[in-house]
Amino acid sequence: MTNDQIIVIAVLFATMVIFLWGRWRHDLVAMGALLVCVVTGLVPGNEAFSGFSHPAVITVACVLVLGHGLLISGAMDILSQRFIPTSAGPTVSIFALISLGALLSAFMNNVGALAVLMPVAIQVAAKQNLPPGKILMPLAFGSILGGMTTLIGTPTNLIVSEFRATTGMKSFSMFDFTIVGLAVAVFGIVFVGLVGWRLVPTRKQADTGSFDSAKYLSEVRIVEGSKAVDKRLNEAEQMLDEADAQIVSMIRQGVHISAPNPRRVLKEGDILVIEVEPKSLSSALTSLGLKLEEDLMSEDARKGNTEGKAEPLQAEMGTIREANNEENDSDRHKSSEVVIQELVVKPNAILIGRSALTLDLRASYGISLLAISREGHRSIQRLKSIPIKAGDVLLMQGAPEAITSFTSLFGCLPLAPRDIRVPKKGQAVTAGFIMAITVGAAALGLFPVPVLFAIAMFAYIVLRIVPLRSVYTAIDWPVIVLLAAMLPVAGAVASTGTADMIAHFLLDKVTQGDAILGLITLLVVTMFLSDLVNNAATAAVMCPIAISTAAQLDVNADAFLMAVAVGASSAFLTPIGHQNNTLILGPSGFRFGDYWRLGLLLEVIVVVVSVPAILWVWPL
Repeated sequence: MTNDQIIVIAVLFATMVIFLWGRWRHDLVAMGALLVCVVTGLVPGNEAFSGFSHPAVITVACVLVLGHGLLISGAMDILSQRFIPTSAGPTVSIFALISLGALLSAFMNNVGALAVLMPVAIQVAAKQNLPPGKILMPLAFGSILGGMTTLIGTPTNLIVSEFRATTGMKSFSMFDFTIVGLAVAVFGIVFVGLVGWRLVPTRKQADTGSFDSAKYLSEVRIVEGSKAVDKRLNEAEQMLDEADAQIVSMIRQGVHISAPNPRRVLKEGDILVIEVEPKSLSSALTSLGLKLEEDLMSEDARKGNTEGKAEPLQAEMGTIREANNEENDSDRHKSSEVVIQELVVKPNAILIGRSALTLDLRASYGISLLAISREGHRSIQRLKSIPIKAGDVLLMQGAPEAITSFTSLFGCLPLAPRDIRVPKKGQAVTAGFIMAITVGAAALGLFPVPVLFAIAMFAYIVLRIVPLRSVYTAIDWPVIVLLAAMLPVAGAVASTGTADMIAHFLLDKVTQGDAILGLITLLVVTMFLSDLVNNAATAAVMCPIAISTAAQLDVNADAFLMAVAVGASSAFLTPIGHQNNTLILGPSGFRFGDYWRLGLLLEVIVVVVSVPAILWVWPL
């Protein structure tokens, strides 16, 4: 083993461990691995960032924009509404939903397809009286399976396709993956839709009702002699910290002020809407000398004096009037509807690792964080300082436009049902037509795939299907950086002879020269790695090994590359192997170990179906 091989193996091992550790974002870890390879001379300095111009990376970026266009044009909503039966049993509904998820995933990003259908799935779960997880896990798995069927269905297929070019052949075409991928997807969807969903663990429902926000929100009045009189709002909140309470809004002279400015001076008679655990309510009242509004209203009613008193909070959660003119300019979203909205944090969201305290939500965005649900456990304690994780469900209160802006900016998805969105007449049809033409042209090989999808993206922009300001926000930049960084690292695995060494070890110690056993081993190893680390990174690392293994066996490299494509897209055992698995973690209330019950059987089916299909389509 040479020094270069030792360094490459050490870099790969450290990268995988840090991926699994999960403390740092995948794109940063991949970039670190690339820089180490450059510094140690494994990757030439002038080729360090060649990955950003790689055809696979360009295509992924374009597909993300096109998927966003299909989403915001309303095309996907129309399709989902027409495809999902309105009156059917759970089995038919689940089967239809995951079939649609697979279909969408074949032509758009997996996460985008899941994002479109998650609210629909939650509606179906409520209608069928099922926990959301019983439908969300099959939907997540179905969308992953659907991505196997086309070149653009998942970044892993694009990576495998471009590695084929290094063998002296052309890249795979649009539907070269279809026969194998479709066979796996059909068998997998039939199993999950008819039987598998029953194996999903039953966890508590993570909807708005399960947060039971009403029991955490209390109206308290600042009475004569209260310590809060003439204090600024932020000073009052500091005094409430020991009781784990926070002020989410206030009422002054009958006017409900959503997200009041932290510098607002409190006065006698103001009503504060505070969020606090019931067991800590007494401590919160004592700390500032406050009185429960409900108790005071009862006293007023007994005295026959209700004039001038504010309505209870529940009556204030509809449309509210504009706040009084004092400090009007410094309060955000003073005159709007106040809503409570659930948001799920997407993988790679820039929100991850930050807290409500560091974000300064109320002052900066005009919203309040009421509660967090993580793996089925809900809490409002220490909300300000809890670092947010991927898959968390956040219960937010504020004006709809403020929550929408925050959702878009920080990478979250709303869990509430959505109406069909057709911004302009015909946009949905136009978006679908352009996508269909692009896919057809790619299948016919009229132009290189990256060029075709770049043209389609340009058409979306010119026709204003995707607003110019949304082009860059539609791209999942952590995924782009991850791909661009890992591709040169994967190149170093091949150029240093490390791939040949690993392939030689597998052939001698595991498969003993049997090509079919070698194919199965490569598939299983790729599946195992994909369950633990990012699937795109797994594909980039395993492709050179697949090519070297096929070369040493003197067999068709296409079969081994297809095994990598299938294996890298079969992450069903853990919530960290694929972004879709992470995305359903919070809304379903799942725990880390809940995935394998269905996922293990599904991975067995993938192996049993894919190996004969690969050998039939790509004979050794």
